[in-house]
Amino acid sequence: MANSLRNIPAMHELQKTDDFKNLLATGDFSRRVLTEIVSSVVNELRRNIVQETIDVNNWSKEDFTTRIFLQVEWSMTHILHPNIEKVINGTGVVLHTNLGRARLSKRAQESIRHVSEHYSTVEYDAETGKRGLRNDIVESYLQQLTCAEAAIVVNNNAAAVYFILKAFAEQKEVIVSRGELVEIGGSFRVSEIMEESNVKLVEVGTTNKTYITDYERAITEETSLLLKVHKSNFSIVGFTDDVVTEELVALSERKNVPVYEDLGSGTLYPFAKEKIGQEEPVVKKVQQGIDLISFSGDKLLGGPQAGIIVGKKKYIDVLKNHQLARVLRVDKFTLASLEATLHAYVKGTEKEDIPTVRDILADKETIYERARMCMQRVAGEQSLTCTIEEGTSKVGGGTMPEVELPTYVLKVAHTTKTALIIERELRDFHVPIIVRLTDHSALIDFRTITDEEVSIVSEALLHLARH
Repeated sequence: MANSLRNIPAMHELQKTDDFKNLLATGDFSRRVLTEIVSSVVNELRRNIVQETIDVNNWSKEDFTTRIFLQVEWSMTHILHPNIEKVINGTGVVLHTNLGRARLSKRAQESIRHVSEHYSTVEYDAETGKRGLRNDIVESYLQQLTCAEAAIVVNNNAAAVYFILKAFAEQKEVIVSRGELVEIGGSFRVSEIMEESNVKLVEVGTTNKTYITDYERAITEETSLLLKVHKSNFSIVGFTDDVVTEELVALSERKNVPVYEDLGSGTLYPFAKEKIGQEEPVVKKVQQGIDLISFSGDKLLGGPQAGIIVGKKKYIDVLKNHQLARVLRVDKFTLASLEATLHAYVKGTEKEDIPTVRDILADKETIYERARMCMQRVAGEQSLTCTIEEGTSKVGGGTMPEVELPTYVLKVAHTTKTALIIERELRDFHVPIIVRLTDHSALIDFRTITDEEVSIVSEALLHLARH
């Protein structure tokens, strides 16, 4: 072992080799960083020798040098590979949380690019030449679209919930129905965020039944908020009873206790009118008289990740002047893309311009044509069998859990490869294609695949068939 360790070249020797000089010449890493990578590889090699996990008997210095730089090249490739990359969503889940939820509109993408390339008026009023407020960039849009008196945007809806509770209910009581103490993705629980906000949780009713009298009996001098949480990612059916918003608003006015509703997803588009789900648009919630409402920007809205808070001016003003407003504020890229997204709603072009809305509303004929084009391009491959079948897609993102959107899927089978192998090979393609597995089949749902992506999917299937 000692002889083996002595045969490992010293760092100054490795730095003089052609291997080191050639890697440095690529310009991928500075001399300092490349030296650190080589040092890390050498240290790992030493540990393996000491632990006797590799056999290096009779290795010369040249053998060690070759082995070291092979590992260095692998490490460099691994480091340079981006950790976040483009994928094609063939699952049919429109708002796939693991795949980044909402895709941004072309206008929103262009707005981000424009702001990134230039200085911008993120906090500057070009008309007066004085400092501006970044929240003003989108507030007027939200006022127009929701009929709310005022609005503020923070970095996500979980932050919005925390912000509101912290600002209005710290060390005070917040009343919420037991049936609404939900957990959403990432183990975010309403009860725990209330604890983090240092508020006193007062549970009323039962899991399946809560009445307005339960809220009324629970109100004390310490009550600061009546909280209603939208059950967006699950539903309770059967022997149930729930307090509707109008009842809670009426109680709020009688008892002079503000009511806050966390919509979770929240929508500006009336999907229910298209017979898709039962989500009430935010504007209707505002018109019902709720004091504060929060919802996500990157779910049904179809914009960037953001927590949007709308409501009565006297409450929004408290949030604007709170110290947490700076802690939770969004950056210029979020504001640019959110403004562009909201502009589509103001123009009334959201069905055409916003991918989330467009994909949810996509008709079966459009989806079928994409699947047919893809199948046609791989026709004739003897090892591959592709058939178009009817199926259902999901909205996703913790929204409309009961909604099933009619779709067409491409069922892919191979003469020698199992569905699991097909799924893995498509995922390993140079543009990863994420599909779903069901009943031992690999299914590609074309609801969430764009016309431009069909050719990439076809290319991947041809590669699958020929290799």
